[in-house]
Amino acid sequence: MNRKTSTAKIWTIIRHEYTTKVKSKGFIISTILGPLILLALIAIPIIVTMLSMGESEKKIAIIDNSGRNIGHKLFSIDTTKYLLTNSSLSELRNQLLNRVIDGYFFIPEDITTRSKITIYTRGGGGIAFIAKIEKNLSRIIRHERLSEAGLDPNFIDMADKGIEVQTEKLTEEGSKKDYAEVFAGVGYFLGFMIYMMMFMYGSLVMRSVIEEKANRIIEVIASSAKPFEIMFGKVVGIGAVGLTQVIVWVVLSLGILSLVGPVASMIAPSPDTFTAGMPIDGREASFMQNFEIPEISIWLILGFIFYFLSGYFIYSTLFAAVGSAVDQEADAQQLMTPITLPIIIPILFIGSVISNPDGVLAVVLSLIPFFSPILMIVRVAATDVPLWQILSSVLLMISTFLGCLWVAAKIYRTGILMYGKKPSFKDIFKWVKLAK
Repeated sequence: MNRKTSTAKIWTIIRHEYTTKVKSKGFIISTILGPLILLALIAIPIIVTMLSMGESEKKIAIIDNSGRNIGHKLFSIDTTKYLLTNSSLSELRNQLLNRVIDGYFFIPEDITTRSKITIYTRGGGGIAFIAKIEKNLSRIIRHERLSEAGLDPNFIDMADKGIEVQTEKLTEEGSKKDYAEVFAGVGYFLGFMIYMMMFMYGSLVMRSVIEEKANRIIEVIASSAKPFEIMFGKVVGIGAVGLTQVIVWVVLSLGILSLVGPVASMIAPSPDTFTAGMPIDGREASFMQNFEIPEISIWLILGFIFYFLSGYFIYSTLFAAVGSAVDQEADAQQLMTPITLPIIIPILFIGSVISNPDGVLAVVLSLIPFFSPILMIVRVAATDVPLWQILSSVLLMISTFLGCLWVAAKIYRTGILMYGKKPSFKDIFKWVKLAK
């Protein structure tokens, strides 16, 4: 009978926390904005690239005294950027100052023996502006130097051709295209999402406890329910709110992503339409034309949900304990430091884990329970994580949650009825030691 009564009280608290938070304007707005932000992150770079194709290029005048037609070769690479001229340097200077041209440079006869060339501009122009000229000119000069060395022109052309590396993922069913770089980005995104949501919902639990304690509502609730029931119901109720938001985000995001690929392919011009004068090269055009969304494994989605929930339950119990120990949110900042540091530290290592997800550092860090929610989902997205590592992280996180729940319950039991004094770490340790 007592057990049934306790369960009923916990469910009542869970239902109250869930319904009040789900019906709030903040929840509704953030739930709608999440997928829209994802769509913006995908669409904006594509739109900017498309719009940039119509932008006028800067005009760069070239005086070619090399006798090797280097200026003509530059002009043939990009007729919208380069301008061959026989004007004097003084005339070009006046044209530059009067904004007729955006820059000019002189190609001397001994250009193949030089390591530097000077381009005169009015200043600025951006890094890409100079980098593109340097890339085009370097390729031509390299070709000329190899020709002077007596190499066959056909051999030089062959040597200039690069090679594109693509990977194939081998499975029991056969090979298929490997989206290693894409999934590395997906892993970073999912890890950062868990980081933000653990902070957001953990802080929500803490603020809810502080608000009820400050308004003395907690005393009324404590008269009809045990402190553990209150804390557990609050943590689970707000966790259910987070789970609801995650599920809505996943469903809407998958729907958006299923539409983005075909639409991007439809609006992207064919690589054949890109001339040498266009701002992006054929390889970029080909990427846009063949843009597609890789298949997202259901295990990755389930992994994201599990690691979010497990991380949330670990940290939210600790946030609840901190909220019960103070009378106002400002007093909680010092006590939050031991909780927030383990959430922040994984973000500092997320780049290293993405770079080498199978390395010793990545494996060890991802198995640390306080780091696992962020770093393990990064590894699951970026590589094929061995099953024993995933199971180990699951068991370690469940054990850690039970330990945190045990400690937090002791702090909560004493803290919710303490008023007027800002507790120190020494006081909290005493509560844990003396609580039964």
